[in-house]
Amino acid sequence: MNTKRKKSFRAVKYTLFVCCYIFWVFSAALIAVGIYAKVAKESDVVDTLIADPALLLIIVGSLMFTITFFGCFGALRNISLLLNMFVGILLAILLLQVTAAVMGLLFSEKVQERTEQLMMKAIVRYRDDQDLENVIDFVQKKFKCCGVDSFLDWSKNMYFNSSDQNPSLEAYGVPFSCCIRLKNETVFNSMCGYETQKIKKSVASRLIYTTGCLDEIVWWGKQNLLLVGVMTLVLLFLEICMMSLASVQLCQIRTVLQTRRTSNRTRNLCCNRKS
Repeated sequence: MNTKRKKSFRAVKYTLFVCCYIFWVFSAALIAVGIYAKVAKESDVVDTLIADPALLLIIVGSLMFTITFFGCFGALRNISLLLNMFVGILLAILLLQVTAAVMGLLFSEKVQERTEQLMMKAIVRYRDDQDLENVIDFVQKKFKCCGVDSFLDWSKNMYFNSSDQNPSLEAYGVPFSCCIRLKNETVFNSMCGYETQKIKKSVASRLIYTTGCLDEIVWWGKQNLLLVGVMTLVLLFLEICMMSLASVQLCQIRTVLQTRRTSNRTRNLCCNRKS
């Protein structure tokens, strides 16, 4: 192998290794955070993938860790089997992403309906899991919304249920994350959402956000189509780049092996002639 070819081989090899290593470390951090969150919980009432953010972090992190390990070790040790597995898995993920995007566009109403159902389940399980509660509070504060379709959705939660038989102090209310915060407010009133389901929407809108989070998220997505599109393209670009680097390295490995076989045959022929 000449010097120029050696430099090209090393450039591809170590570029792929560094890219995979960065994602490998990131995936290990995701697993660590997920495990810590899971262990730190006092109870494990919620243990489904969709409703438990900690479990989601562990599963996504584990998948990323396995895939990037194939890329890291395969690139560093020039193992064709691992590199082929790495390329194959990334190609499958890429096809799934494209399929999901197409299906989302074709069946947008169905996707929105399914999303609404999942969000409603999350509201029902609010307070059953600390991580889920934090996610919902973050979404409601970030998007300045309350509930899925409206603030009245919180009646489906056992703690905020609008029933005279509900012994909870938060009956007829909404979580504090639904409350409107004033600019000059120094002390936040965390009880501002109490009994807001009893009053009219026009009156409640002075105290809390009354618009549902689903509409606000959809609106945000439409307003930030460029940002979402750029982030999606960057992700696809990274996947395609790593697939291309792995494919180039595989070709280089085959070329090196073929060159060695050819030189070995030539050497054997020369030895046979001399003998």
